[in-house]
Amino acid sequence: MQKQDLDQFRQIVEQLLKKEQSEPIVEPIPADELWNRLDISLNEEPLADEQFYNALQQLVYNTPRTASKKFFNQLFAGRKSKSVLGDLLSIVLNNSMYTYKVAGPMVGVEKEIIHRTSDLLGYDKQADGTIVTGGSLANFMAMVMGRDRFQDSIRDEGVSKKMTLYTSEDCHYSIAKNASLMGTGREQVRFVETDETGRMIPSDLKRLVQEDISNGFQPFFVNVTAGTTVMGAFDPIPEVSAICKEFNLWLHIDGAYCGAVVFSKEYKRLVNGVELADSFNVNAHKMLGTPLTCSVLIVKDKVDLNRSFSTDADYLYQTDGDDFNLGKISLQCGRKNDALKLWTLWKSLGTSGLAKMVDHQFYLADVARKYIQDHPDYTLYSYEDSVSICFNYKGIDPKKLCTRLYEEAALMVGYGTFKHDTFVRFVTVNADNSEEDIIAFFKDLEAFVDAHEAELMGDQKLSAS
Repeated sequence: MQKQDLDQFRQIVEQLLKKEQSEPIVEPIPADELWNRLDISLNEEPLADEQFYNALQQLVYNTPRTASKKFFNQLFAGRKSKSVLGDLLSIVLNNSMYTYKVAGPMVGVEKEIIHRTSDLLGYDKQADGTIVTGGSLANFMAMVMGRDRFQDSIRDEGVSKKMTLYTSEDCHYSIAKNASLMGTGREQVRFVETDETGRMIPSDLKRLVQEDISNGFQPFFVNVTAGTTVMGAFDPIPEVSAICKEFNLWLHIDGAYCGAVVFSKEYKRLVNGVELADSFNVNAHKMLGTPLTCSVLIVKDKVDLNRSFSTDADYLYQTDGDDFNLGKISLQCGRKNDALKLWTLWKSLGTSGLAKMVDHQFYLADVARKYIQDHPDYTLYSYEDSVSICFNYKGIDPKKLCTRLYEEAALMVGYGTFKHDTFVRFVTVNADNSEEDIIAFFKDLEAFVDAHEAELMGDQKLSAS
């Protein structure tokens, strides 16, 4: 890299960090004005350095600031310095993770993460895994492995009979999308009822499986969720596992959101029975705070990974054994080293440090719930043991409130729906936040409503009159 680019990078980052303090939320540029407001268009001739750096700075400074103290919009937030260091080094090194020949000791880094995570799950030495871009891809790989274990010939001959899979009605949208991609079809996805807290009801799962069998279908896969995207609910693993064993179904735990509870001695109880699953995934870029993207997929029996994804390629796999040629068990070929940023964080903090991060996020959620319960203008919809805090304030339409907060660059927070209720969904996944930051969120929201109450309450007042 050229020194001037490194200098410019440092200047941009230093200025960005200052802006995150003084302007934690960027005033959004309307999508239809984007090309008029910023120099984004690609040009035929090269730019002078000054012009190029100016365009780059403006682009960076107008991008949403996901590490600020006022960003609560998605299931990721914050910025862990040691993890950023690992990510930056992986970019400079630019290794692809398909062979030991080109990745060298970085293969050991990824394998160490897989092995230590397997230990946390209670899996034995037969376990293995891979690092993927996110929960959607991890879920896809688990679904494919469940399909291939059920009927190995499908890999060559394709799906010939109706195969059914099961997931909660509050699961991640990727399950239905993946069913269409892997050939089973969206119509063969069965959505299991959930209780008042958002947890899968095992008796309804068993009813659906038995119904499909009686109708000539072939059940093969069950997905349970460790942290549903809206309520942050944890499905009951032991009860579901018993049904899976009875009917010979693959059991996968989608822990993309909250699977990191396996690091915590206090909250691992939320995934009691995790060792019973055939596969498990957790997104380190969520509760563990690594930069996007970094998702760890663990499989109890590495035979399943090899059966579904191993394909020989003499032009690629030319040295070392299969255990060190990670492309053999990955859906991807060329693949960025997303392991290093999790390794640098884990190495620096230790497993106990990661556990403290997880515990702190649940503590922040407790702070938020208590604030809501102590103030009568709020309505709370969520429950304990969740880092998703769902609430409404003064009966204001949550869609309107969240949109106006965004448009006025006041706060970044989203809304969600569960059963028949729609509410603000506030997540405490930034382990860098403090109790004071959580209280400040509510104070900022209240001040914003006071300043815009006539507009925000207009529809409610009209309907009441």
